[in-house]
Amino acid sequence: MGNGIDLVPILLIKFIPMIRKLSSGKYRIYSIKKDAKTNKRKNLGTFDSLADAKKHEQEIQYFKHK
Repeated sequence: MGNGIDLVPILLIKFIPMIRKLSSGKYRIYSIKKDAKTNKRKNLGTFDSLADAKKHEQEIQYFKHK
């Protein structure tokens, strides 16, 4: 508040896309939640372009909330 730091509400975190660019130049989608056993995020797909990754991420969101 007075320190200039705005906190993102926890409810909005689940809508932040987890798309990361790899060193190979491809893009990978990761699960928002971490696996309890490995403490890592699940790989949901690797794509050649950012547009393809965003399209697939929208498809994931659609079926997740269907």
